[in-house]
Amino acid sequence: MFERFTKSARGVVKGAVVQAQRAGADSVTEEHLLLALLDQEGTRSSFAFAALGIAGRRGAVADALAHVRRRGGLSKADEEALAGIGIDVTEIVSKVEQTHGEGAMRPGRGGARRGRLTGHRPFTRQAKAVLENSLRVALGRGDRHIGDEHLLLALTAQPGAVADVLTEYGATYGAVERALFGPDAAAAS
Repeated sequence: MFERFTKSARGVVKGAVVQAQRAGADSVTEEHLLLALLDQEGTRSSFAFAALGIAGRRGAVADALAHVRRRGGLSKADEEALAGIGIDVTEIVSKVEQTHGEGAMRPGRGGARRGRLTGHRPFTRQAKAVLENSLRVALGRGDRHIGDEHLLLALTAQPGAVADVLTEYGATYGAVERALFGPDAAAAS
């Protein structure tokens, strides 16, 4: 599959590994893939981010991802749904952090440290799914290569915190597809 990756898509994958290393993470996640995409310049995904008004908002997106991570992966929609039945997530997070320390609800906390010891950071199951789904997106569009644009579309299509954050910034699958391929793109696929 990786032989089909364009130079920019390979740059995203390598950038995701660097993002994980900088964060001291044990593995590479779909969040790292998104942050690496946001760091790209002169690519199809950077064009889509610019068209959607996200290009200059990397810090805000990173903060939104950190907010979701701090709450154990719960998105704003999850928080609102829980609030609707009387559960205050902020209060719960506060109490858990009082007892167990800040960031206690972060996914993957206390996991294996192999990546820190060897320098190798494996991709999580979800990050691998994004890579696999980028192939499906490319094939569905009739493309013979996998570009950074396919990685971005795969991130928007995979349910979870990253897609939720992208949606908060208006980067739904349809919006990204229109930004990348024009207004008739959604009707064609």
